[in-house]
Amino acid sequence: MADIRILINDKTVSDLKAPGSGQYRARDTQLRGFHVIVGRRSKTFAVQGDLRKDGKRVASISVRIGDGETMSTREARATAKTYLAQISKGKHPHPKDIPPHGNDTSLVNRNEAARPDNAPEGVTLRQAWERYCDAHLIRKGRSKGTIEGYRDHVERLFRNWLDIPLRELGDDPGKVIAKHDEITNEHGPYIANGSMRTLRAIYNHARKAHRYLPADNPASVVDWNSEERRNSAMGLGDLPNWFRQVAALANPIRREYHLFSLLSGCRPTALMEAKPKDLSLRRRVLHIPRPKGGADHAFDIPLSRQMISCLVRVIRFNRHCYPLQANDWLFPADSGSGHLAEQKERRDVLAKWGNDLRQTFRTLATPAGVSEFDARLLMNHAIPGVNAGYISRHKLLEDHLRAQQQAISSTMFGALGNLIAKEAAVRSWLGPRATQQTIEAAKRDADGEALRRAA
Repeated sequence: MADIRILINDKTVSDLKAPGSGQYRARDTQLRGFHVIVGRRSKTFAVQGDLRKDGKRVASISVRIGDGETMSTREARATAKTYLAQISKGKHPHPKDIPPHGNDTSLVNRNEAARPDNAPEGVTLRQAWERYCDAHLIRKGRSKGTIEGYRDHVERLFRNWLDIPLRELGDDPGKVIAKHDEITNEHGPYIANGSMRTLRAIYNHARKAHRYLPADNPASVVDWNSEERRNSAMGLGDLPNWFRQVAALANPIRREYHLFSLLSGCRPTALMEAKPKDLSLRRRVLHIPRPKGGADHAFDIPLSRQMISCLVRVIRFNRHCYPLQANDWLFPADSGSGHLAEQKERRDVLAKWGNDLRQTFRTLATPAGVSEFDARLLMNHAIPGVNAGYISRHKLLEDHLRAQQQAISSTMFGALGNLIAKEAAVRSWLGPRATQQTIEAAKRDADGEALRRAA
């Protein structure tokens, strides 16, 4: 079949018919040298041009860009312009593919075809990471915690690799395997696997624009460390002792933070960044605008009676302890951000915190009679299967999900029995007028300290 000329775009490439035998080229009417090679089973973007030395033609070359079925024409056209610019300067886009030309090989050798600093073949891990961060993480609204996790992997664990070309890793995956082993030994199996997932994602993203990178992702060949799901949830029988431990914490805002984490099953970072403006006591919801996955996954937490009491207590403590930060954060603290920045407690002080409480919420939803489906909605988990697209979560929020939330909170507090009446520390936290008494005691302590300093 004879070659044809078309304006190459996504539609015209899709409409190209396979030949009965052999192949043909569909040449672009706008960018000379840019074309699509159409075979019986494939369509491939490519460029064709003349390598020249001192104005003399050395060789005519054809360089493939990428698969026409998976690569957009916009991306292919951008790459084609880069390749054609290199060819016009006598530089082969793929130096390893330079064919022999007898005595002419001295005219276009590998040294002369070396990649310039800004050529796509020379893209480094640093450049690929910056592009991935801007185009994939920030533009798609990924949470700050997610971005910082990626950044920690790249800029701390891979800091010695930041300025080496990705192609070097693609050509020598043994380096990646050795790095995975090194991180496993120095930092543990979980962070080693996580760092390799980050590298894998950055490499895959870079290869969309830099098709010269080897197709086999070097991070996919590591011997992954086995990972077991952490089994750190509490049962109903564990709750009384946990409440005793929380009641003994000196900081009342941290007490309420841990309690609300238990009652809501919310992810720790999202809760630390919660703001008063996102709380509606009238509607009885707390809006989480940027959870894991970014703004596209924003959701409302329906509030039970116990959760509302918890938030009312913390708001009163905030006004007394952090009058300035209280305007901006539900859980303020003396930190650079103005809110709680560290949720960890010593295990001998508080046995369970953070994701332990999220697992506990999911575990205790079962004895509370809450279905797996409703528990997933309350925790903002993805719903598997084709039915997910037909569910309007906010339509279930006002009545059904709030009733399910109340069932879980009531089950948790029901496990305490008469603990509040029996234990003085718990009673001073959750008993009648406990909040007011705590604030008054704090004021007396502050006044006493002021008098001592004055004396």
